[in-house]
Amino acid sequence: MRHMRIWAYVDLAARHGSIRRAAEELNITPSALQRRIQDVEDDLGTPIFERSAQGVRLTAAGETFIRWIRQQAVDLERTRSQIESLGGLKRGHIRIACSQALVNHFLPQEIAGFRRSYPRVSFAVSVVDHDVALQRLVDYEADIVLIFRPRRSAELQPIVSVGQRLHAVMASDHPLAGQDTIRLRDCAPYPIALADRSFGSRRIIDGILSTSSFSLSIDFESDSFEMLRNLARSGEVITFQIEVGSETTWLEPGLVSVPVADTDPTHGPLVLGQLRGRTLPVAAAKFVEQVARRLDRTRNLPQGA
Repeated sequence: MRHMRIWAYVDLAARHGSIRRAAEELNITPSALQRRIQDVEDDLGTPIFERSAQGVRLTAAGETFIRWIRQQAVDLERTRSQIESLGGLKRGHIRIACSQALVNHFLPQEIAGFRRSYPRVSFAVSVVDHDVALQRLVDYEADIVLIFRPRRSAELQPIVSVGQRLHAVMASDHPLAGQDTIRLRDCAPYPIALADRSFGSRRIIDGILSTSSFSLSIDFESDSFEMLRNLARSGEVITFQIEVGSETTWLEPGLVSVPVADTDPTHGPLVLGQLRGRTLPVAAAKFVEQVARRLDRTRNLPQGA
């Protein structure tokens, strides 16, 4: 356990790229942290950091050692979790990397439900694009991911995949608000607010526009879905989100959600996954079971998906 503490210091210096900033966070002197890192390097028989005036950077040996440190930390957390589970799950910590569409309703609801049963389990939720989410799995910085249209990856082990169609989100008095479904071409006369190109929903729309005879007036771009919805509420602007992020039961007052017709191929998978080959801590595994059951209940695959 004491060695793990020293390894955590090394990991923090690697994350910051600075011994000084890591020492400040640890509330120790930079020289004390430097001595501990040098002790580790002496034990390994090789430098783990390249030092410069700009900070520190991992050597090839250091990158190998850091991966091992993070694996040890994960194994220790899983062991602690298994020991606690012998007397019933009492505590734990679950790290989630997710797409932005999950944070306004779906994920907070699932976390609240889980904590009613396990109030001493804590959560850390990172809202990132799918590439960053996958990297956090690989780096053992996330236990599970819940992301829309992830790229193919040998590291990702999907647990549940649920089809999601796009919905147009607009003001409740918008001329298109009363329709059951709309085509993308129906939106051409109106100003459009889209997520930036790091989002799966944007790439779907860009793909359709690249082969279509019509165009959309993309007047607004943002990496914030909250910003996009606020723009839609303020006038004739239309934005788009996947189903799980545009449920009418939780949309802010003044907004409505209209499904995009299946004649436009605007759908893709929402994937709950983990790092392939990793055994999750008990708390994370139980939460995965809960979310998987919820996704199965809400499964709604468009025709042809």
